Amino acid sequence: MSINPLAQELNAIIKNANPHVTEMLSKTGRRLFFPKGILSQSGEAKQKADPGFNATIGIATENLDTMYLPSVMSYLNTDALRPSETLTYASSFGVPELRQAWKEALYRKNPSLKGKSVSLPVATNGITHGISVFADLFLDPDDVVIFPDKMWGNNIMIMSVRGDARISRFTMFTPSGGFNLEGFKTIIEHEAQNNYKVVVFLNFPNNPTGYTVNEPEAEGIVKILCEVAEQGTNVIAVTDDAYFGLRYEEAPIKESLFARLCDCHPRLLAVKLDGATKEMFVWGLRVGFVTYGIPVLRGGDSGPLYEALEKKTAGNIRGTVSNASHLSQRIVLKTLQSDNFSREREEKVALLKGRANRVKTVAEDSKYADAWEIYPFNSGYFMCLKLKTVEAEALRTHLLDTYRVGLIATGDRDMRIAFSSVDEENIDALFEYLYKGIKDLEGR
Repeated sequence: MSINPLAQELNAIIKNANPHVTEMLSKTGRRLFFPKGILSQSGEAKQKADPGFNATIGIATENLDTMYLPSVMSYLNTDALRPSETLTYASSFGVPELRQAWKEALYRKNPSLKGKSVSLPVATNGITHGISVFADLFLDPDDVVIFPDKMWGNNIMIMSVRGDARISRFTMFTPSGGFNLEGFKTIIEHEAQNNYKVVVFLNFPNNPTGYTVNEPEAEGIVKILCEVAEQGTNVIAVTDDAYFGLRYEEAPIKESLFARLCDCHPRLLAVKLDGATKEMFVWGLRVGFVTYGIPVLRGGDSGPLYEALEKKTAGNIRGTVSNASHLSQRIVLKTLQSDNFSREREEKVALLKGRANRVKTVAEDSKYADAWEIYPFNSGYFMCLKLKTVEAEALRTHLLDTYRVGLIATGDRDMRIAFSSVDEENIDALFEYLYKGIKDLEGR
């Protein structure tokens, strides 16, 4: 299949800046481009045409403004959100002001990014969509993607079932309860010997365990990946930062691993997947972002490389969902700009921290020692138990049918508890029901 001249132009820009990135792109990724056509012609008309004679864009207008139904706008009963900001199409790249605001926030939340160059974030329809966009751009069938054994199951659906990539896993925790650096290193080096490219997903806080690595573990991860890149294997390190900032102890790292990886090596592409979804407690608004970081091979300006990657990313979005919701993006932007945002968010994080602390106190009670072990957790929405005597799925259904308690079985003996959705006053009773359920099954 021939490659569009626009895609060829982007490929040439990428290759000139860093040919290793060209090698990392999938067959689809190399073919992707952002079309000029209607979009570019409409953009030119918006700048040059008389508003009364701009017949380019596929929306309806009235009296030179966005046409709307009053009944629709009645549900947006605020002067802060106008029809032109909510009902019209957004750019496939995302609302420009939001992209810039999110990038500025990345630097505030990750101070070690100072002086480092990263792309402008591209808006996606949530982080799940961001993972799918990433897979289209960088994964071919049989490419290897490395995860810990404790991982979000939808990654398999997106990358393995739909994308036909090969998922390779390592045991996440050591027997003593820390991140398994040795197992991580072993699997990375093994896959690097057999593949020209390895993709690694780094999800902290982790779903399902709620674990974030500490400083020595973080340094170890970065060192291992940089050494593999130095030895000649192309590495794509994807930081799935869905639960970023929800940290309840001092030990976990405060910043995303993206900040350490984005300038690590010319053969290492750091890809940050994050969004407002969990960080701002707006799950249904579906606003996520994809951001890139990698050194250019010959030094100099990284702008053209990032712009080319942004265009390929937006081209993929244009060819699938067209764009992320304009309304959702505007709500996120205006919230970020609100004077109350930081204070309100800190209040909710404190609430979750109280729940996490109570969960740890209750779950570690010695009276439950015969029933489960606790996987390490210090952040995020979840914690996981390793059941000692019963199967997780049997317990899950028994708890639901007998005690009307809902939990998630994530493995043969692993049970995930979303303390994010349980008020603190109900936590003691939740674990008591859990223990009763285990004893019921043991007595059968």
